[in-house]
Amino acid sequence: MKEIIIIGVTGSIGTQTLEVVRKYPDKFKVVGMSCNNRIEDFNKYIKEFKPLYVHVANTEAKTRCETSGAVMLNSLEELVSITEGQLVVTGIVGIAGLSPTVCAINHNKDIALANKETLVAGGELVIKLAKEKNVNIFPVDSEHSAIWQCMEYGRASDVKGIILTASGGAFRGKTREQLQHVTLGDALCHPTWTMGQKVTIDSASLMNKGLEVIEAMHLFNISIENIDVVIHKESIIHSLVTYNDNSVMAELSNPDMVLPIQLALTYPSKLPSTVPPLDLVSISNLSFEKPDLDAFRCLAIARECGRIGGLYPAVMNGANEVAVKQFINGRIGFLDIASLIQSTLDAFNGGDIYSIDDVLSADAKAREIITSLIK
Repeated sequence: MKEIIIIGVTGSIGTQTLEVVRKYPDKFKVVGMSCNNRIEDFNKYIKEFKPLYVHVANTEAKTRCETSGAVMLNSLEELVSITEGQLVVTGIVGIAGLSPTVCAINHNKDIALANKETLVAGGELVIKLAKEKNVNIFPVDSEHSAIWQCMEYGRASDVKGIILTASGGAFRGKTREQLQHVTLGDALCHPTWTMGQKVTIDSASLMNKGLEVIEAMHLFNISIENIDVVIHKESIIHSLVTYNDNSVMAELSNPDMVLPIQLALTYPSKLPSTVPPLDLVSISNLSFEKPDLDAFRCLAIARECGRIGGLYPAVMNGANEVAVKQFINGRIGFLDIASLIQSTLDAFNGGDIYSIDDVLSADAKAREIITSLIK
């Protein structure tokens, strides 16, 4: 039986991970779980799955936690350091996922990676550390899971390029002029996926796809120039791999995050899932188009930061987290997100990554710069 730790168990990734555990209770045991402030759901999961250790980030919510005999730990780093647990599912959003992921790797635990910011901000160090510790990083994003599966059928040296698909988010097909006055409510109307506010807004701005480009660069050790993005509104093809002979392999399935989560947990086995089988006849049409980089500047900014490397991706990510939060709070407009990120990057002096502290310092500096710009 595989013992797992779930960081962010009450979020989208966490709850769908629990679906897999429910389906295969003889294969998985949840030994640790964390949440931020959804304490009512957290208490239900503690009662159902009986973890050995728990962590609650929010101080007020922590006072209402019904541990049912589980040990309450003070940090995510403590949670991922427990003796039990072979696999850590990183289901939280943002730079907050970096330190616990590094800590888990240092404790020789495999990672089911749903926190893309970990590799965006600290990819060089994280990938190097994982190799040193002989730790597996299993991608949970549907796009990266698709690439991972496609690359199983050929040598990495035979790969010519990667094509990441994007649904286009809430504003697919809109021009820059049409985006001038869109609202938070508009941005949160994703046509395909159900996600938290931050990821849904990143999807609307295409920053989410920019983060995934950088993540793919690190995960699969491929030049960013060889990673393309296409808009695929049906969200049936989750990504593609082009080989040197120009053959292309794609992974197709109904859009459901249970599938990549389950594969990350059960690899190398592919077990039956709750995802409905794909009916190509009923789908009938699969469409593709180029992203509009004038209207959706975040994708172009992310690609450039990935190309430059060093601390720029960490700065971009930190600035984006602040900008998205301010958009949610109604302090800036949707198009201001990209403008403020670019202004933050322009004000940054650059630098190389030598440690996780360098990454966290760059993140803090980015937040300082963009906050002053907004004020």
